[in-house]
Amino acid sequence: MPLGAPPTISGEPVLRLEPTSWSSLEGWAEDDHAAALRAFLCSCGPVLEAAAKGSGAGRTTPPEALLAVCRRVLATAGQSSIDGTAARQLFETEFVPHAVHHDGPAGLLTAYYEPVLDGSREKTGRFRIPVFRRPPDLVNMMEESERASAGQRLTHMRQTNCGLLPYPTRADIEQGMLAWQGLELLWLEDEVDTFFMHIQGSGRIRFPDGSLVRITYDGKNGHPYTSVGRYLIDAGLFPANEMSLDALKAWLKADPVRGRDAMWQNKSFVFFRELSGAEDGAPLGVLHIPLSDGRSLAVDTAYHAIGTPIFVTAPDLRHAGGGRTGFRRLMIAQDVGSAIRGPERGDLYFGSGPDAGALAGITKHGGSFTVLVAQERS
Repeated sequence: MPLGAPPTISGEPVLRLEPTSWSSLEGWAEDDHAAALRAFLCSCGPVLEAAAKGSGAGRTTPPEALLAVCRRVLATAGQSSIDGTAARQLFETEFVPHAVHHDGPAGLLTAYYEPVLDGSREKTGRFRIPVFRRPPDLVNMMEESERASAGQRLTHMRQTNCGLLPYPTRADIEQGMLAWQGLELLWLEDEVDTFFMHIQGSGRIRFPDGSLVRITYDGKNGHPYTSVGRYLIDAGLFPANEMSLDALKAWLKADPVRGRDAMWQNKSFVFFRELSGAEDGAPLGVLHIPLSDGRSLAVDTAYHAIGTPIFVTAPDLRHAGGGRTGFRRLMIAQDVGSAIRGPERGDLYFGSGPDAGALAGITKHGGSFTVLVAQERS
């Protein structure tokens, strides 16, 4: 089996990793290695904990060599501040860069962010769109970290007296299927903004008194994700060359009935929980890993283990700090997504608020991965 390749399902692309040199990695020397190391540290604890419990961190299990690096780095973290030079030396000592080769689609990068929205604890005339907490009858059919590989299979189902049944669709839920069960976590103002918060998987909610809370993904109704933008393009309802997050939002809001019908094409519906205490410091990725602005990467765990450092190269992605030479940055695999499928399919986390949203909304660029493989030590 090729180095680094997990067991594959018939028809899936096959991954092959080929060792390369640091000197051949354009943009490596100029990167902020200290920022990458801080992000790497955020995932080490959760990855080690999951490995100790034998719980799933995705279809690709973190190799023992990566776990060993995490143990060594965590043992020394905090003893002294690590500057960029020391961080770069650590990565170059502990890892070997490997170019990614596969027979699947060309690499594609998109991006996501944490929206900041006005909301209320109570339903009012202004705030009337419910955000639901996870229902008690919701059953995971697979690990959350594996849901990208589900295809058209249901990732979650509903436990009933008659056994497991499909959960109501987005259209069903928004037409009242979960009403009167006390599942409303809070209330938002706009159904389109709420829809896109579902897609992002987290949100920061600002209450009328100015206080803020952070909510995060806590399961979904199990139905496959459908891109509404792709649906509109394929149906001839929206020109592909004009598609962006802002343009799509404007189209959906211009005619509420038309917009609702389009959003209902995506049967997937997300449930949330409120973060508190130490968890409230950042949005959470898979395994409850705190996400790092511009450093966290959602990947397909059929090919890449959570916690893996991946150097992402996208020469044409210049709007997100890439400048003239494009985007060249060490990211850490810390999240998954239902639409993130393939060996070089990545979703870049850009941070919180409207500026991050503006960057994420225009990100859809070709890209490539160089995977940092932890060195075995005798």
